[in-house]
Amino acid sequence: MKFANVCLESIATSLPEEVWSSAQIEEKLRPLYERLKLPAGRLELMTGIRERRMWPVGTRPSDASAGAGRAVLAKSSLRAEQIELFIHAAVSRDMMEPATASFAHRKIGLPRTAQIFDVSNACLGFLNSLTVAAAMIESGQIRCALVVAGENGRPLVEQTLRTLLDRSLTRNEIKPYFANLTIGSGAVAAMVCHRSLVSGQAHRFLGGSARAATEHSELCQGDTHGADALAMQTDSEQLLVAGVALARETWRDFTAEQGSEFASFICHQVGSTHRRKLYEALDLDLTKDFSTFETLGNTGSVALPATLCAAVDAGAVRPGDRVGLLGIGSGLNCLMLALEW
Repeated sequence: MKFANVCLESIATSLPEEVWSSAQIEEKLRPLYERLKLPAGRLELMTGIRERRMWPVGTRPSDASAGAGRAVLAKSSLRAEQIELFIHAAVSRDMMEPATASFAHRKIGLPRTAQIFDVSNACLGFLNSLTVAAAMIESGQIRCALVVAGENGRPLVEQTLRTLLDRSLTRNEIKPYFANLTIGSGAVAAMVCHRSLVSGQAHRFLGGSARAATEHSELCQGDTHGADALAMQTDSEQLLVAGVALARETWRDFTAEQGSEFASFICHQVGSTHRRKLYEALDLDLTKDFSTFETLGNTGSVALPATLCAAVDAGAVRPGDRVGLLGIGSGLNCLMLALEW
């Protein structure tokens, strides 16, 4: 896919104040650790995640995404009434029906003329939504879109803690639940528009490539678990192997179209091992990476765009830089986008 007239006009995050350290989570699991003789500190040691954040009890995904939506409108030179497309792109959702976009649309105060819907594709939902918006802008159907995502990891982590403490699981049986303990919460929003609407520096989407490997769709699966609870099981080892292989295939397509020269890379934020394996497989310079998993954990569809926002705020991404956005999500799906900042 290629784009000639699409820009990321502005991007903003909204993050919870409540911090859960990996040490605090392990303290909650002390009975399990003592029974299975597990060493304290293994969660941070294996993932590189020191802490993650959680929304207050009762927070809905639409509350989180609306906060990010209001934040990006405050930064943007565009007005709410100019938005013609609104997408909620998180794994988390308020309920099955209606679309979570409906609730967030009302809470932000967007115009009745905006087309709204949800896009769900595990951790790739936000990147997928950017390409949907970009295609509609490029084709002339719309000129301005707002994409939001609000992820609430608290119900999943709390349910995982209950499961690990209530059931007499063996060392092997706890493995599918381990990835759940890396999950955090957060929200992000981006204004995407035609380049003619940009008043300052134009951050241009150049294009990208996507691939799927759905033979691995069973490696990470999540679903509801009673009222306001979630359950997920992940074969982390096989998911890593299959994900890196898919990323290698996608990178070949991506660089054939966009070239391989990038000033920096923003990847989906899983943990230190995943980052190292990915960079080794693609033969990329790890010094070009910017990460947030250390303090935010894995925030699903929010992770990559929120890290891009943090990199911009930190000065790690500068005007004129070519940035590679390397996204991957369970399914398996991979999407890589080129952005000229």
